[in-house]
Amino acid sequence: MVLSQTSRVAPPPAAIILDKAQADQLEALANAALRRSPDLAEKLLNEIARARVVEAVRLPQDFVALGNEVTYRDETTGREQTVVLVLPQHADIAKARASILTPIGVALIGLREGSSFSWETRNGQKRTLTVVRVRPIPEHGGQLN
Repeated sequence: MVLSQTSRVAPPPAAIILDKAQADQLEALANAALRRSPDLAEKLLNEIARARVVEAVRLPQDFVALGNEVTYRDETTGREQTVVLVLPQHADIAKARASILTPIGVALIGLREGSSFSWETRNGQKRTLTVVRVRPIPEHGGQLN
């Protein structure tokens, strides 16, 4: 079989690792959101299902978890943005606190620094975003409540 030069195989999704306690809470959150936001809830459930789940003490600090500050870069524009990934009730865009139940929250959870992922903008443009830095925030400490 000969592939044309324009054929491209999409790269596999980046490996993700989740803290077990957070994975359990995220699964409950996604199941509760199935009626309100079925597409987003399904995406979160799919991410949880494909994740390697570990105890909190074994989660490397360079992986995105709830309560972490995450800087990511749009590879098309070069623009970087920093957010803290939080549960929906703690989201506040003015304070750069992004809910896990948003498309960017679902895309970021469990990724390692240096990982890239495909993203589609609201107007349908495909972009690649790269996780530049992950930093635990002491006051969050990964706490979910």
